[in-house]
Amino acid sequence: MAEATNSALRQRSLSSRVVTGVLSLLLVGGIIVAIASFAYGRQAARQAYDRLLLGAANDIAESITIVGGEPLTDLPVSAFQLLALAPDDRIAYAVRGPRGQLLTGQDSVRLPRSETSSGPTFYDAPMQDETARFVTVYRRFAERDFSGTVSVTVGQTLAARNVMALGLTRDALIASLVAGLALMVLATLVIRNAMAPLNRIADELLARDPYDLTPMDRNVPAEVSVMIDAMNRFMLRLDRQVTSMRHLISDTAHQLRTPVAAIRAQSELIVEETDEDTRNQMVTRLTRRSRSLGELLDQMLSRALVIHRSDSAPPLPIDLRDIALNVVESRDHELLSPGTEVELRIGPDEVIVMADEISLTEAVKNMFNNALRHGKSPVVLGVTQEGAQAAIWVEDAGNGPPADILDRIGERFERSAASSGRSAGLGLSIVRSVASAFAGELSMGQGDSGFRVTLTLPARSGELE
Repeated sequence: MAEATNSALRQRSLSSRVVTGVLSLLLVGGIIVAIASFAYGRQAARQAYDRLLLGAANDIAESITIVGGEPLTDLPVSAFQLLALAPDDRIAYAVRGPRGQLLTGQDSVRLPRSETSSGPTFYDAPMQDETARFVTVYRRFAERDFSGTVSVTVGQTLAARNVMALGLTRDALIASLVAGLALMVLATLVIRNAMAPLNRIADELLARDPYDLTPMDRNVPAEVSVMIDAMNRFMLRLDRQVTSMRHLISDTAHQLRTPVAAIRAQSELIVEETDEDTRNQMVTRLTRRSRSLGELLDQMLSRALVIHRSDSAPPLPIDLRDIALNVVESRDHELLSPGTEVELRIGPDEVIVMADEISLTEAVKNMFNNALRHGKSPVVLGVTQEGAQAAIWVEDAGNGPPADILDRIGERFERSAASSGRSAGLGLSIVRSVASAFAGELSMGQGDSGFRVTLTLPARSGELE
């Protein structure tokens, strides 16, 4: 229950982190939109009221006439009607002649710093300790009794502009806020929908039986399928380990019960036996059974070791010639079959495969020992390579087992008739497990001069580093 709660918390934590990230992006976007809206509002308000100022100044400039060689102006009502569209703002105006003399208006109204007669000039200047916006337009006269340029300057404070800018910004922010809230809701729904496969995977894992290591369903989005593939590969390795342990336990229980009981019974009989010759025969049988039990235990543990290392030990480049040389130099054949002639056939070139050295050595030892026990002298251990396939093989001078049991050899506890009951049937099973672990193949059949058992593995191109 505690693990389920922690898993749910981790799932919620992942969702909350994604939601927090999305909301942070929306917040940053909202701030950028607010700044842009305020800048847009100010720009729009300035353009609107600058046009009012320009319209009023043009109306005043159009009303200027020349009377008696002097410019006169009759201030039009339309100009002040335009300026009255901002009722809370103060206004100021000034009409000046060619020499800058004030013709009408307020003398406090300043002219722009850079005067030009080519078009209107907008600028900011104080008006009674308050910032105002001014525009100056020019009208050129070229008459017989008057020639020169008359300037008209009209100014207005910024209250209406600021109100309009704030209003536009407020409206834009309200629209952005509504859109942002809608996006947050949609983003939350989309994120929850995107996280649904992860929640489904978690629920499926929690609902599984502890011994259920079958692959999980890959009908998930591509981003999640990578994790599912990794989990399936991990469960496959775990399943092999668990299966190996189950086999080891069941094999131990099944295979050791009879020989241990026989050894115990014979030991008890030896204790009770009084005849010396019978006693010696019973001791000989007991020794043979004890040796057979030791071989059985050794093969069972070797098989468990091979299966364990095939999942835990990473494959490394190995020269098959070194494996063959180590097996022969261990001189096990002198103990298992003292009179058997042994020959090693390896070439001068490296034969490199990707495998685990310990597992591969165990497999070759079992191939070699199997030929020593059940084959005929001489026994040859060789290494060859043909194209992309490397092979290490053992060949004896015998004919091998009958064809009807060749297909069964290599399975656990499968004894051939040639074993005469002295084999546990695990030797070639270990070889088959190693071949399967490293993408190889175990084959048996007639060779050049007898029965041959071959372990074939993919060869690695290049030299051993």
